[in-house]
Amino acid sequence: MISTIKSFLNLLFVSAILVNLCCCSYSFTGASVPEHLKSIAIPGPDDRSGSSEPELREAFENDLIQKFIDDNTLSVTEKVNADCLLESTITSLSDSPTVIAGGENVTVRRINITVRVVYKDLIKRKTIFDQNFTDYGDYETEVNFIENRKAAILDAVDKITEDILLAVVSNW
Repeated sequence: MISTIKSFLNLLFVSAILVNLCCCSYSFTGASVPEHLKSIAIPGPDDRSGSSEPELREAFENDLIQKFIDDNTLSVTEKVNADCLLESTITSLSDSPTVIAGGENVTVRRINITVRVVYKDLIKRKTIFDQNFTDYGDYETEVNFIENRKAAILDAVDKITEDILLAVVSNW
């Protein structure tokens, strides 16, 4: 009985090592960027959300550019020098209740942001993709309402820009 348990534990240990070796060393960076694309232009987004959020456009642009700089698969440059172009339009920003406590008090709200992104190959003169990206950020309403709402917007922006980066460099 004890030898059976030891055999089982050894098998489990070896399996765990194999899973770690197989899964942990895999990387998506640069996995789907065509070889002829070396640089990308990322002009500021249009904000057609109608939300009148004063810092939304700038926060989105800065976060998206920084993600591409940090990733380093494509160098960020001006459109005249770029091999590809990433155009974006913030199409919506909604703010809705998600948690309602006793007495119909809203304690948590959700910011949903949708951005339309068009990714173009300027060398081959074709559109690689044209799609919408949507994500959210939640915030508590009972304390620091304005600061919490800003943080939720930045959280949603961070998630969307990460999704856009992955779509460009990994074709997700």
